[in-house]
Amino acid sequence: MTQDRPYSQTLARLREAGLRPTRQRLALGRLLFDGGDRHVTAEALHDEAQAVGVSVSLATVYNTLHQFTEAGLLREVVVDSARTYFDTNTSDHHHFFVENSGALMDIDGDRIAISGLPEAPEGTNVARVDVIVRLQGATRHSG
Repeated sequence: MTQDRPYSQTLARLREAGLRPTRQRLALGRLLFDGGDRHVTAEALHDEAQAVGVSVSLATVYNTLHQFTEAGLLREVVVDSARTYFDTNTSDHHHFFVENSGALMDIDGDRIAISGLPEAPEGTNVARVDVIVRLQGATRHSG
């Protein structure tokens, strides 16, 4: 049974995405994908990896997150020039961003209607529209 192997789900995801299952990719993938949908920064993932004894540089964490994003395993959410999150939920959805805490929370894709989009320039098409609703004040939810 595949559930007996701790990395079996991550291994299957990497192979399906066409990524070679290196030790670092397996370890980081397990941290990312074994706990349900989440939003993580490279720095936070690096700290998590260090805390569980995974020896990996911050540069390797960044490279792996970008490889996972290019392979469709993650979605990059750029909140501002200083903050980028990686989202394990790759479905069509948007985000609340709590400015004072840095918390990022999902908004179902069907909860926001986009109208009046301009025509895409010739030879291009709209791949995705990302909406970030910025909140101020306290919130009890983080993610």
